[in-house]
Amino acid sequence: MEEKRKRTAMTILVVEDSRTQAELLRHMLETEGYDVTLAADGTEAMRRIGAGRPDVVLTDVMMPGMDGYELCRRIKQDFPEIPVILVTNLYDPADVMRGLASGADSFIVKPVDPGHVRSQIEAVLQTREMPDPDGSSAGLEVPFSGSTYTVAAGRRKILNTLLSTYTVAVTKNAELQEAQEQLHSLNDQLRDAVEDLSRSNESLAAENLERKRVEKALADANRKLQLMASITRHDLLNQLAALRGYLDLAQMLREREPANAWRHVESAGEIVNRIDNTLRFTAEYQKVGATSPLWQEVRTLVGRSEKYVSMGTVTLENTVPAGVEVYADPLIEKVFSNLIENALRYGETVTSITFSLKREGDAYVILCEDDGVGVSPDEKEKIFSYAHGMNTGLGLFLAREILAITGITIQETGEPGKGARFELLCPAEVIRAHGQHTG
Repeated sequence: MEEKRKRTAMTILVVEDSRTQAELLRHMLETEGYDVTLAADGTEAMRRIGAGRPDVVLTDVMMPGMDGYELCRRIKQDFPEIPVILVTNLYDPADVMRGLASGADSFIVKPVDPGHVRSQIEAVLQTREMPDPDGSSAGLEVPFSGSTYTVAAGRRKILNTLLSTYTVAVTKNAELQEAQEQLHSLNDQLRDAVEDLSRSNESLAAENLERKRVEKALADANRKLQLMASITRHDLLNQLAALRGYLDLAQMLREREPANAWRHVESAGEIVNRIDNTLRFTAEYQKVGATSPLWQEVRTLVGRSEKYVSMGTVTLENTVPAGVEVYADPLIEKVFSNLIENALRYGETVTSITFSLKREGDAYVILCEDDGVGVSPDEKEKIFSYAHGMNTGLGLFLAREILAITGITIQETGEPGKGARFELLCPAEVIRAHGQHTG
């Protein structure tokens, strides 16, 4: 009981520009008995600290204007007695040095774990009561990774900061080892499957062009399955994070704002439908390696792809003629749904998305066009790269990989400000109309 009264008296200032993340942190901390105040940026945070000093400040690192490191430096300059905990993704060891140089007392790594938040707050509050054996320091110049950092913290603060980051590193390493074990198991299964397929294909040397395309698809099965395992896990984790956020907000608002709470529940329901579609799609994909590329009607593929996305008020126009078939991996349906989702997510002003077909010599081009903001020239190729996709979504990277299996290429040729335009160039041998090759 005494511990609860003591904790209730503690005030926490949370500095976070994302309203959703800020409310989740508020709910998490208030559940622990802390008195929580929110600030949307560094300027507002300094104003609130000046009006009433909190016991602890939790600040996000990546914020517009004044970032978390600069805010920490200013707090330590004007209010050195207030502990500051940085909330970060902690992708780079240099982040730790920047935190020490700014005077941070500890780190909390996203996604935030309630137990870790509680332990770090309690640790910095306990440390605040213990004078550092080194006293105040003029600062130590530390060169690291091409930069020099001035660290004025004493031994105790440095040790606490490093211990908090080490705890996170151990947890992440355990997760990585588990993922590697799963990948090794998958690779063993794929190796056996490829060996079986290779033995089966020895008798196909004299077969026609269609059988040769099957051989190439089977040879690519190993790489493709590894790719799908990575992509599906990434998509599901993002969807589950969004689902958890909506449900947490609904839980917080169910008493005082039931209408808003139900809206969040409805949003969560939409996420559940997307997760269901993703899982159904993954189940179909398990057949890859035993199933070769197929002739599939383009117009039907575009129509079916709508079920994987929520169109809202955006209209989808499908002007591809009936009877036109493309020879492609069964996953080409995912390509069309990813193009639609990409337009909805990044088009900003999109009101319509159109699929059409045009002829270029012996080849045909499947077009996906929208009336949104388009793609800047320096992003037209980057959007298809794996590194870029890790930050914005891996759909376009996956699309290029799927299409390349049967020699189809994809590029973005739209005019910035007038909409995006994706062109899928299909060689003559992989597209036909009414059962006949168009080329």
